[in-house]
Amino acid sequence: MSLLTTLRVRFAQAVADLTTLDLNAPETAALALMVRPSAEQKKGGKPGGKGGAVALGDYQANMAMPLGKQLGRQPQLVAQQLIDRVEVADVCEPPTIAGPGFINLAVRDAVIAEQAAALLGDDSLGITPTEQPRTIVVDFSSPNVAKPMHVGHLRSTVIGDALQRVLRRLGHRVISDNHIGDWGTQFGMILWGYKHLLDEAAYASTPVEELARLYRTVVQLQSYQRARNELPTLEDAVAPMQAAAQRARDEPEPTADDPKEAKKLAKQHKKAVARAEANAAAAVSAVESAKATIAALPDELKPLAEQHDDIATAARLETAKLHAGDAENRRLWEEFLPHCLASLQQVYDRLGIHFDQAKGESHFQPRLAGTVEKLQAAGLASESDGAVVVFPRDVDPAADDDAAPLIVRKSDGAFTYATTDLATIEERLEDERADAMLYVVDARQAEHFQRVFQTAAKLFASDPPPEFRHVAFGTVLGEDGRPFKTRAGDTVGLESLLDEAVSQARRIVEENEAAKPDDERLADDQRDRIAELVGLGGVKYADLKHNRESDYAFSWEKMLSKTGDTATYLQYAYARTRGILRKAAAAGTEVVEGPIDVSSPAERALALKLLRYPEAVEAVAAELRPHLLTTYLFELAGAFSTFFEQCPVLRADDEASRASRVRLVELTGRVLRDGLSLLGIAVSERM
Repeated sequence: MSLLTTLRVRFAQAVADLTTLDLNAPETAALALMVRPSAEQKKGGKPGGKGGAVALGDYQANMAMPLGKQLGRQPQLVAQQLIDRVEVADVCEPPTIAGPGFINLAVRDAVIAEQAAALLGDDSLGITPTEQPRTIVVDFSSPNVAKPMHVGHLRSTVIGDALQRVLRRLGHRVISDNHIGDWGTQFGMILWGYKHLLDEAAYASTPVEELARLYRTVVQLQSYQRARNELPTLEDAVAPMQAAAQRARDEPEPTADDPKEAKKLAKQHKKAVARAEANAAAAVSAVESAKATIAALPDELKPLAEQHDDIATAARLETAKLHAGDAENRRLWEEFLPHCLASLQQVYDRLGIHFDQAKGESHFQPRLAGTVEKLQAAGLASESDGAVVVFPRDVDPAADDDAAPLIVRKSDGAFTYATTDLATIEERLEDERADAMLYVVDARQAEHFQRVFQTAAKLFASDPPPEFRHVAFGTVLGEDGRPFKTRAGDTVGLESLLDEAVSQARRIVEENEAAKPDDERLADDQRDRIAELVGLGGVKYADLKHNRESDYAFSWEKMLSKTGDTATYLQYAYARTRGILRKAAAAGTEVVEGPIDVSSPAERALALKLLRYPEAVEAVAAELRPHLLTTYLFELAGAFSTFFEQCPVLRADDEASRASRVRLVELTGRVLRDGLSLLGIAVSERM
């Protein structure tokens, strides 16, 4: 049990003793969670130590304020009453109260030393399996197989992989599932392109690249036709919008005798003007965008666009034929699919990512009609304008009347992503007995998943109900703050991104090698291997270190820096620990179990940080946020750097100090390696 868990258990008991709350009540658990690691303590000393430093403590219990409000007592009095009841003397120095009622807790040096020494013989590094393992499906990556993976797939892939690794490590039964898009409208677009635009020689030599070209070309043609057809209507809308904006500007600002009412009317007038001007600007922008799309079509494609009136409809018909069992389209689909899947697998192999399942949308096709029938039989779905839909109010009484319904069968008989998602949930419940399903998907899909989860909870009701979580994430941006694109304006391909990362990492490796003595330089094959792990690790870490819900700007320079919060910095920190241990062994000091001295502030800080590793892993699982682990590892590397500067290892004053410090170096390396492995990032013994 981690130090944090121990303290939370002790304070939960103290809260129960002080109040009428049951020890196992959710309210008690919520208050216990208010025991947290303290912010960085002030420099110059250690909690509970000497030297005149003002210490904030290692942990802080903050429940006295809400408890004081609940009990009608002063928070400082409640804090003292908690201190009088909590049994932490075997773990902490006597607790102290700061400010309005914060309880500061400094872990006893002897406890830190004892537990850190115990880690040397603990292969799990303090991480204990959960007492309540669950079956958890982690649904991530999920590319469409008809086109190459791009940078937009990066976040789902690396976030999902990190989460499934962490959950496995904590003892859950995890099923990683790549819900591949192998049956949607993109195949209709490729089928149409294959029948009208195929370069047979290119398809014979590089089928995936040719299929991707066909897809991009059909997208271009559809966009051109849509823009061309909409342009007259868009142009007609500009003048009325501009006139409306001018009328809004010319409208006299309303007045009133009451100052508050006058202010309110003025604000409404200002908003009306701004809204009218925004509508006018949007109308102009829509025209400009349509013209740009029309102009972007290459001249050689224009005859094709004129020859075929409505390529979008034609492509949808190809999809409908595939779904209806058309022999030719089915044959082509079966021919395309293995090439596409092999291309995806190359990327996953390179990233070191494994899936327990990779069931495409096509796998669930036989279930879709039955899913719609079950929804109708349960009174959750009904017909509307020829389609079958689930109205929000049928699954959520609090839903907005204007909220869009969930379409499960279109008016033309085609099923939707929602139908497939519901059929997938049903199979996971039946076959896997899943307790929870995590969907690592772009934040823009939030409304879709909200509706699917609400519908699934009603359709597949059980006790206890399954947990559904949309693990949402933001967008990868370029350094200009816009979505990350190539110079040509295309979405950056994932393979090209990885190639560039490894290429840039190789330059860093070469610079590092040039600074070494000749007899310490690595062979070319070792440099290649290190460049691969530095480049791929840099890409993964640059994504994972951000709060997943935030957008982030991709920067090559920051991503591969040997200083700062990067995988490269952590990989070099790990390699440094291995280098120190090699030198120590050569000097006669091997790593063996024994006591760890925490008498100096740097030793104590490093040892305590090592003990907090399980806390970081458990926090990732609780909040589904991998950046909590990257933050911990960066702080650990920083604590190790301070320790290395202030506490000589090889030149320690005596053998006991040298042996203790070697143990801390060994533990630091093990935790860095283990933590990075949970993020899917490899390390090297030498760099």
